[in-house]
Amino acid sequence: MSLDVQSLVAGNWKMNGTSETLSEIRAIVAGLETRTIRSFDALLCLPATLLSRATEVVKNGNLMLGAEDCHIADSGAHTGDISAPMLKDAGADYVILGHSERRTDHDETNEVVRVKTKAAWRAGLTAIVCVGETLQERESHRTLDVIAHQCQASIPDAVSVAQLVIAYEPVWAIGSGITPTEEDVAKAHAFLRNSLCTRFGDEGNKIRLLYGGSVNPDNAAVLLGIPHVNGALIGKASLRAADFLEICHHAYDKL
Repeated sequence: MSLDVQSLVAGNWKMNGTSETLSEIRAIVAGLETRTIRSFDALLCLPATLLSRATEVVKNGNLMLGAEDCHIADSGAHTGDISAPMLKDAGADYVILGHSERRTDHDETNEVVRVKTKAAWRAGLTAIVCVGETLQERESHRTLDVIAHQCQASIPDAVSVAQLVIAYEPVWAIGSGITPTEEDVAKAHAFLRNSLCTRFGDEGNKIRLLYGGSVNPDNAAVLLGIPHVNGALIGKASLRAADFLEICHHAYDKL
């Protein structure tokens, strides 16, 4: 974990959660109060249906809220879609973009992710842009080429460091219970950091790099200790307050 970049522990609830699960959010807020988290940020990215109600739960607490996607337009005739300004109004500060499940299930391209990132920035949201290789790409030794292209094509040139986070999520590791080796994660994150510095100069050192893909309380300490890993994007383990808090405590202990 880089000492000069504020770390971020982010949960992605995906298509999970109803009003009954607000109790888990309350438990997370209460648990975060037991430790100072001034040196790292804690975030839950929720379904849009929960955002407004969750805003009341986290009020005056140490937990931030985010969304899981946004439309490219600020408003208009797009039935069923939700814009970045709407998410901001509902209480979001962050939005996940380009997650592999969106890229696969909704055929989202790098170009679409790029435009969505601009939309998020216009609304004052911080974009968490996801990149990562498939198992076939990994086995073909194309990991670095794939994530380099995704970063180049998905991230706008006029980068706003304060409004950009990158999450490296190997597609084959998401929800599988399988994580890459420490060496693999270190190699990917070092490559991303070097690529960002080449493109954006010193500003590239300030962009937070998260690891995502089967992060859980058992492996979080190791993953968060890898150089250039500035936090984690957590799926299933973020649905349970106890698991999410344990990962947050690992982040605190690494400071």
